[in-house]
Amino acid sequence: MKIAVVDGQGGGIGKHIVEKIRHSLPHDVEIIALGTNSIATSLMLKAGANEGATGENAIIYNARKVDFIIGTIAVVVPNAMLGELTPKMAEAIADSSAIKILLPLNKIRVEIVGVKDEPLPHLIDEAVEKLKKFMEGGSNV
Repeated sequence: MKIAVVDGQGGGIGKHIVEKIRHSLPHDVEIIALGTNSIATSLMLKAGANEGATGENAIIYNARKVDFIIGTIAVVVPNAMLGELTPKMAEAIADSSAIKILLPLNKIRVEIVGVKDEPLPHLIDEAVEKLKKFMEGGSNV
């Protein structure tokens, strides 16, 4: 099972997601850190990702090779993260056959109706629980 965690800017959200996955799922799960920049990739690797890659081509290439993609809703919005997430990255992630588990953080001026406003740690907990259910075959897309 391959899980890509996508993050950019300072990499803090991706770091916390990787840590939570590493502590909550079996250690044979492969976590790939995909950063829009090297700082984000490095933080996710330090948090326990098995492998990491940085930049547009790395994200485009790996998006089609993983089973799950986890990040904020920004990873499917062109020019998000102050322009770090390119339109090609957003398209590759959105088009990927991987199951996408996205945290609804609203720094990109996209409002998602019906989503509760929760602190980031609660959103990460919920995302990892959703991932566990998918991996156990308990959730359908």
